Amino acid sequence: MELLFTALGLGLLTGFHCIGMCGPIAIALPLNNKSWTTRIISGLTYNIGRTVTYAIMGLLFGLIGVGFSMAGFQRWVTIIMGIFMISTVVFPSLSHTLYRGSGNSKFMSAVRSQLQKYFRQASYKALFITGLLNGLLPCGMVYMALAGAISQDSLTDSVMYMILFGLGTIPMMLLLSLLGNIAGARVKRFVNKAIPYVVVIIGTLFILRGMELGIKFISPPAKKLELQNHIKPMKETNTVLMKPCCEHES
Repeated sequence: MELLFTALGLGLLTGFHCIGMCGPIAIALPLNNKSWTTRIISGLTYNIGRTVTYAIMGLLFGLIGVGFSMAGFQRWVTIIMGIFMISTVVFPSLSHTLYRGSGNSKFMSAVRSQLQKYFRQASYKALFITGLLNGLLPCGMVYMALAGAISQDSLTDSVMYMILFGLGTIPMMLLLSLLGNIAGARVKRFVNKAIPYVVVIIGTLFILRGMELGIKFISPPAKKLELQNHIKPMKETNTVLMKPCCEHES
């Protein structure tokens, strides 16, 4: 549960990061300008579309995580995802390679083509679809969030992880759509410097969690051990209860 809050924090920080990456899209959105209410609703519609895409991603990657969990590999997946997060900071070329590889695919070309089609329309439907499509565009911070989603204990937690990440990005992206480029160069530099540290902290939390050191809130013990401790007394109880029956039969 504690790591779900890191998803919200990562999303909030990503919102500032998006000023430089997705800012031009957010500023150029064809919002309904009849009133401030319609503008806000239009902006929220677009951002909810992005969050729905993130939730679907969480579902898909969560299914992979559940498969690892059933195979007994979940703790190792959590450790590997933590190492991956830290590696993208220590070796920036890894993140750039992943970004370029996903961005040059035929699938992404089709996404961009559809994005251009709906971006010209100002209806709520078009804005929602624009948000859905924009959520599919390559983004290093989204990859970090997906690494967190695949490491969750359950499918529900994986989906919630991505939903909270998406919700965390909304405040800054909505303000950006409504007010334009509101953050100065100094704020952008500060956020860009802070992001690597946050990624390393979250990656470290994932590694500690996977190690199952028994540290409350940070590295809880393995659930299998707790289950075994509950099963053992039950077996002993059954043995005691069955004893008089055996004596009676004799």
